[in-house]
Amino acid sequence: MQVIIHCGAHATEEDLLLKALLKNAGALAEQGTAVPGPGRYRSLLKDCLAAMKNGSAAEVAPEILWDAILDARQADRVILSNPHFFGSPRHALQDGSLYPEAGERLQALQALFPYDQPEIFMALRNPATFLPALFAKSNRSIVQNALQGSDPVQLRWSRLLAQMRDMVPGMPVTVWCYEDLPLIWDQVLRDLGGMEGNAPVKGGMDLLAALMKPDGMARLHAYLAAHPDLSEIHKRRVYAAFLDKFALEDALEEELDLPGWTTALVEEMSARYEEDLNLVQRMPGVTLIAP
Repeated sequence: MQVIIHCGAHATEEDLLLKALLKNAGALAEQGTAVPGPGRYRSLLKDCLAAMKNGSAAEVAPEILWDAILDARQADRVILSNPHFFGSPRHALQDGSLYPEAGERLQALQALFPYDQPEIFMALRNPATFLPALFAKSNRSIVQNALQGSDPVQLRWSRLLAQMRDMVPGMPVTVWCYEDLPLIWDQVLRDLGGMEGNAPVKGGMDLLAALMKPDGMARLHAYLAAHPDLSEIHKRRVYAAFLDKFALEDALEEELDLPGWTTALVEEMSARYEEDLNLVQRMPGVTLIAP
């Protein structure tokens, strides 16, 4: 069975994406893809992986776990979504590395389901906006401890992905940029669900609706209805144009408030992020969904 792990990252519209997947659960079930509710597996997998880490896990048959997760339903593909799969926000940055426990957790996942084919799906985000969003609800001491000893300019998603590929080389990884998500939302949903490229999806414009004024969304729907034969590339250009014109005030602006950060630092981090994406795009075993 294909096991699709959507593991965040944090602060990348992960909850909205899960809600959109659940809207398509019925259609996906018809093609053999299950989207169980997160209550069925998040705590269960967390406990199993923790037990494996500390060596206290008894032999658990994968079939028993799948019966608990799928409630005896049959599936060829299952989508499990958890932004905390690689750790909580406070553990997302340690010693200058993003999600340092990722590779170890993937090895444990592989051992937990030895007869299945896990695949990883996750969003990347410019560290200049990712870190402030990650720690937005944390107190100052947690933020200072997390940033201590880290040079934010040196943070690289490619290092995380290389670690993952090194520790579980047979596990494919699909990534996308959070910044591109309004334009590629429906494709991300299709790829997660293993759908055909032109398959209809429910909630395919949910993120645009969250970012755009209601009258702008109404005009966009009218435009798409009047031009039903647009290619995906052309459609994304239309999305970008409408978003540029009708975005909600402050919807695309982000608060970058971390101790000691300057405009020059944010600009340098953003430039390094763009360079890093060029590396990611060329990594074997990694697929980058781009507009």
